[in-house]
Amino acid sequence: MTTEPVSFPRRHARTQRFTLGAPRAFAVAPDGSRVVFLRSSSGTDPASSLWVLDTADGQERVAADPRALLGGASEDLSAEERARRERSREGGAGIVSQATDAAVELASFALSGRLFTAELRAGTARELTVPGPVIDPRPSPDGRHIAYVAQGALRVVGAEGEGDRALAEPESEGVTYGLAEFIAAEEMGRYRGFWWGPESDSLLVARADDTPVRRWWIADPARPEREPQQVAYPAAGTANAEVRLFVIGLDGVRTEVAWDRARYPYLARVHWSAAGAPLLLVQARDQRSQLFLAVDPATGATRMVHADEDPQWLDLFPGVPCWSPSGHLVRIADEGGARVLTVGERPLTGPQLHVRAVLDVSDDDVLISASAGEGAAEPEIGEVHVYRVNELGVERVSQEPGVHSAVRAGGVTVLVSHTPDRPGVQVRVLRDGKQTATVRSHAEDPGLTPRVTLTEGGARRIPCAVLMPRDYAGDTPLPVLLDPYGGPHASRVVAAHNAYLTSQWFADQGFAVVVADGRGTPGRSPSWEKAVHGDFTVSLDDQVDALQDLAKSHPLDLSRVAIRGWSYGGWLAGLAVLRRPDVFHAGIAGAPVTDWRLYDTHYTERYLGDPAARPESYAKSSLITEDGLSSPAEPHRPLMIVHGLADDNVVVAHALRLSSALLAAGRPHEVLPLSGVTHMTPQEQVAENLLLLQVDFLKRSLAQ
Repeated sequence: MTTEPVSFPRRHARTQRFTLGAPRAFAVAPDGSRVVFLRSSSGTDPASSLWVLDTADGQERVAADPRALLGGASEDLSAEERARRERSREGGAGIVSQATDAAVELASFALSGRLFTAELRAGTARELTVPGPVIDPRPSPDGRHIAYVAQGALRVVGAEGEGDRALAEPESEGVTYGLAEFIAAEEMGRYRGFWWGPESDSLLVARADDTPVRRWWIADPARPEREPQQVAYPAAGTANAEVRLFVIGLDGVRTEVAWDRARYPYLARVHWSAAGAPLLLVQARDQRSQLFLAVDPATGATRMVHADEDPQWLDLFPGVPCWSPSGHLVRIADEGGARVLTVGERPLTGPQLHVRAVLDVSDDDVLISASAGEGAAEPEIGEVHVYRVNELGVERVSQEPGVHSAVRAGGVTVLVSHTPDRPGVQVRVLRDGKQTATVRSHAEDPGLTPRVTLTEGGARRIPCAVLMPRDYAGDTPLPVLLDPYGGPHASRVVAAHNAYLTSQWFADQGFAVVVADGRGTPGRSPSWEKAVHGDFTVSLDDQVDALQDLAKSHPLDLSRVAIRGWSYGGWLAGLAVLRRPDVFHAGIAGAPVTDWRLYDTHYTERYLGDPAARPESYAKSSLITEDGLSSPAEPHRPLMIVHGLADDNVVVAHALRLSSALLAAGRPHEVLPLSGVTHMTPQEQVAENLLLLQVDFLKRSLAQ
């Protein structure tokens, strides 16, 4: 008896897009002796264990196995922990994050709301009995204490389990200490709310009060016996959580950090190292001005180190601001039409590089990730590389085409690479630039190699990927499926194998698939990204331009064009069929933002401004108005709307309001509600059938 092979959609869902089993979350000991990371046992195992690699001999060993620590019991996650994972798009299980002391000898992590530590040299793990459910435990730099959050309070316990106590407890409902508020985690990339001081005797602790934030209710219509979930959601133009910051000693003494919170309410970044005073990055609500502030821990007073202004907006970047070991401010700035690395007041890169993140700062250099800037000799479509930068120049660490990142300490660099010609991730351990070990991946091979061409389209040289069916002989034009994200902070055109697996599967169903990263996506210059200021619809213009230009050199049947997308891409798909039915003949809008007034403050106001001051920007970029559809065009085009009913990021009201407006206008459409699904679709059967249903819709809609 032979078993039927498992379909690609099922394998794609079962392996969480072929990411399970891949190593991640690396930390390197300051003496370079070991690398700590997370990895599950196979490509279908969602539960990650904590691993240690000894760099001297390249041997790996398990430091903490979640199944052993829980005795085989299933995990029980608190509502707060589930929300944290939703904000960080964490779909795994087991040990999903860990923190270490300065020596990378002690690690702490939460499992099922319980606190565990691991001795990384010995490879042993133990539970500390403390009040729970535990969130985000972090050892002090000296490894003698563990700070964590439970029930909205910041608590600390000795590393041996002694002396557990609360350092800060919420004064009322709606207040938390030590947690990132919704928009910090969802939009600022700040997932934590407390930071140890380098002397291990005090912490910086954020206090968030979401009492002013408007309450929304998310119900589960499939489970009418359940009460709706109350969510504090700061929609554009409404009140945010109030965030304050305190220095709190282990003796309980509390000092508030003072800055002009009325003018700069957003606490975007916090950095505290031995290289200098605590460093804050605070932003104005319109994100057109920001301050870098040094804190006096004894008094809470702040002094300005640097100030930035921009007529459009100021972006936030991973790894900065921070101090160099010599005490200079390290930041990424938009200067002279380029995105540059600056140390002190001196830019160390120019228009050849578009800097994306600071990875490490040492006495000798700064390790960064960057893509080719507008001044580069070659475009390097979709590539992101790792570079060493200092006053003497720039040296590229990663060599082969691909998307690379790195973690570094103690003369050891862990280079993490995704390349076009190899599935999954390759992790190499380098010492002095030479490979000494690798970290194995247990991720499954997709068994599918994308037939992709990276190119540019249109007069603006829009980065594009074109995928054809693997069995296509090139004899007839094919119906076209545009498969973009198309918005800020997310590139879809990347030089990496697994990035195109779903697009290739769609291509193999008989489509020419086009992925285009137009203006607004992370690109080659600040002006490229900021072209969407006040008007998201330029994203649609670039999709059309790229499509029509590619048709001159590729077998694209422009009489049969569809578009699909999720989140911003879902909005873009809806906009395409409503505004440009002359180009697009069908669309699939997944979790679309249909009315930007219903999306959150920090993201939406950055691009479109205050809805009260700039209603025209919101109207132009919306799919609907209070009276119905926003500027629909003729003729009608088939539209499938897909939305998770439990989504607390892009709430299902977006889809329902669009459906109501379409119905009122007499426009046929399909709605696919996903019961119990959030903004992610981790459920295996749901994710599989969602792909199959989309193909069925596309074939029906484009049939001739």
